[in-house]
Amino acid sequence: MDPLSDVLRTLRLSGGVFLDASFTAPWCILAQMSPEDCAPMPPPAQLIAYHYVVAGRFWLQVDGEPPIRLEAGDIVLLPRNDAHRLGSTLDLPATDAGPLVQPPGADGLACISHGGGGEPVRLLCGFLGSAMRDSPFLASLPRVLAFGVGDGASGDWIASSFRFAARELRGGSVTMLSRLSELLFLEAARRYLGSLGPGQSGWLAGLRDPVIGRALALMHGAPADPWTAAALARAAGLSRSAFAERFAKLIGESPMGYLGRWRLSMAADRLRQGQPITRIAHETGYGSVAAFTRAFSRAHGVPPAAWRASGMPAVQRASGATH
Repeated sequence: MDPLSDVLRTLRLSGGVFLDASFTAPWCILAQMSPEDCAPMPPPAQLIAYHYVVAGRFWLQVDGEPPIRLEAGDIVLLPRNDAHRLGSTLDLPATDAGPLVQPPGADGLACISHGGGGEPVRLLCGFLGSAMRDSPFLASLPRVLAFGVGDGASGDWIASSFRFAARELRGGSVTMLSRLSELLFLEAARRYLGSLGPGQSGWLAGLRDPVIGRALALMHGAPADPWTAAALARAAGLSRSAFAERFAKLIGESPMGYLGRWRLSMAADRLRQGQPITRIAHETGYGSVAAFTRAFSRAHGVPPAAWRASGMPAVQRASGATH
């Protein structure tokens, strides 16, 4: 079992590339993806933006974070689609990227050509969309993830695929770039998990733990199964007491408390999507609509139908994340 892959599968990711951008120094822009950038895909519940640096070098910064220097062969991901500045220098007033975007050409990609005529930079800008609005995994990641695709076990394959796709962009490789998006996110997530030091707690530390990661993968992958603390402990290979103690130490709550919040988070997403309440109740592990209604009302203060009709935001999140 690969807990990371199993958890990512529950995000129901779909990827794409929407922009071919060329800049020349000096330049500085302010960028953030919008749901319209995903067209013709339906707008996803959660957006993850990324940039692949085809050529050149530049700076990127999210407010409140230190700037990052990027160069050809680097990938930068923004797991929660934060607004960010990019530029040959960040000392210039930032130009809004939106009005600079030109409509898609024959290759299906929009484009930008902007700057003062100096040192060139070329980016391919893409996205991943998740059907899950309140993902504990995405909530636990840092605001910016950057890495060189030439590093790591799969780096050579990613780098060569992007180089080929960039060269052949006008020959119809948009589909190939779209499929690369998911691989890029998985690679970035693996590298970030591998960088976590020992002794840390929080959702990502739990996912990395071989025992708790297995339990998280089971709960996320099969939330409708009739899990008990004892059943999860057996699947994880520990006694019930040892499992409960280890889970609480890393995640910060009991296994069944976490499972209940995860089920209700999934239910809230499906209510927003307009799915039938009977189907939601059974697919999130409640034996009946009555049992689901009681649990949802305890968490949100109103029954599911009333919550959906009012458009109320979720007040409970199955994150268990420590930032």
